[in-house]
Amino acid sequence: MNNNLTPLGPKADKATVRRHNLSLVLRAVHDAGEATRAGIATRVGLTRAAVSSLVEQLLEYGFVTEWGKTSSGQVGRPGTVLKVARTGPAGLGAEINVDYIAVCVVDLAGTDRVRLVEHVDNRVVQPSEVLARAAQLAARALGSAAEQGLVPAGAHVAVPGLVTGGTVRQAPNLGWTRVAIEGLFAQALLALRPAHRALPVSSDNEANVAALAELWYGAGTEGVRSFLYLTGEIGIGGALVLGGELLRGAHGFAGEIGHMVVDPDGVLCRCGARGCLEQYAGQGALLKAAGIGTDAGLLGVAELRRRARQADPAVLSAIERAGRQLGVVVSGAVNLFDPDAVMLGGVYRELMEWLAPAVEAELARRVVSGLWSQDRGRLRAASPLGDAARGAAGVIVREVLADPAAYAERDDD
Repeated sequence: MNNNLTPLGPKADKATVRRHNLSLVLRAVHDAGEATRAGIATRVGLTRAAVSSLVEQLLEYGFVTEWGKTSSGQVGRPGTVLKVARTGPAGLGAEINVDYIAVCVVDLAGTDRVRLVEHVDNRVVQPSEVLARAAQLAARALGSAAEQGLVPAGAHVAVPGLVTGGTVRQAPNLGWTRVAIEGLFAQALLALRPAHRALPVSSDNEANVAALAELWYGAGTEGVRSFLYLTGEIGIGGALVLGGELLRGAHGFAGEIGHMVVDPDGVLCRCGARGCLEQYAGQGALLKAAGIGTDAGLLGVAELRRRARQADPAVLSAIERAGRQLGVVVSGAVNLFDPDAVMLGGVYRELMEWLAPAVEAELARRVVSGLWSQDRGRLRAASPLGDAARGAAGVIVREVLADPAAYAERDDD
C-alpha cells in the first residue's frame, strides 16, 4: 500500500521530555503571576513530585524565587508561593525608526526595567552609523540592567521595513536596502562591550513586534486574541494576529498595509509605487495637510494635538480625511480576516479622539458582516505597553521561557 504520510521524528528521550516539562512549569508560573507547586501540578497535569523536582531545578537556575507561604483553606500544610525572578535572564529590545531609536530591557515577568529613547533623524545617515548609535544606547541600557542584577539572554532589533534572514531587504522610509542588520548591530555592541560575551541578535519588522507586545502585555491579556494592529509613524506599519499567533505570510512580509494603494494615479511613495495609504494617512501627510512642517516629528504631533483640542478647522479636516482613508483600507482587511478588533498605535493612538469617528464610519459602512458598529468598541487605541521596543525585548523573554535549559547551559559555557 502506498503511504504518503510524512515520516515521524525519533521518540523523545527522557532529557527532551524534562526540558519540555521545565518550560511548561516556568511558563505556568509566568502566566499565573504567582503559583504553588500544587497549583502548577493541577494546571499542567504533572505529578506533584515531578513538579517539585522541576521547580528545584528552576530555583537553581535562578528563574523562579520563593515568596513565602500561602494557605488554600484546605487541610494540610500551606504551600510556598513561586514567582518568576526579578533578576537573572532578561530580553533586550531595540526599535530603529525614522526619527528615533528606542531601547528597553524586560525581565522574565515582562516588566519594563530599563528604557532609553533618542530622538534623531535616521533618514540621512548610513545604516552602519545608525546601528552603531543604537548599539551605544543598548550598551547604556545593559549597564543599567546589570546594576539591577539582570543578564541579557539576547537582543532583538525592530525596523520599519521588510526583514528576513537577518537582513533588511527594504526599508523605504529609512532609505535602506540589503542591510545586514543583525551582523552590524552585534559587531557594534560587542565593540562597546569587549569584556562581555557576544549576544545572540535577531530581527523583525517593527509592526510585528509591536503587535506581539499588544498580545503579550496589552489587549491579549484581556482576552483579545485576533486583531489587526496599525502603527502610525512616518510610515504606516501593520500586523495581523489571529488566534494568538502572528500571521507572517509565505515570505515573512505580511502586514504591509501602509503600501496598500488607495489611488493608483496618486502621490509617488518612497517604495516606488503611487497612491500608497501612508502618503495620505501617515504622520508626514497628516502634518502637511494640517499646515505643519512634515519634518516636525514628535513636536509636530504635539502641535497637531494642541490644535485639535482647540478645534482648528484645518487640523480637524486633515485628521478626518486621514481617518476616512484608513477606514477604507482597514475595512478591506476586516472583510478578509474578520479580526475581533483593530488596534491603533503610534501617532494614531495620540489622535484617537479625533481620528476614530471617521475610521469607525467607514468600517460601519463597508464591513459586509454587519457586525461592526460604532458602539461595539472594536476599534481601540493600542495599549501604552504595546510598543515595538518592548515587544522586541519580549521576543527574547519568550525564547527563554520556551527552553530555559538551553539558556542555562549557554550561561554555564
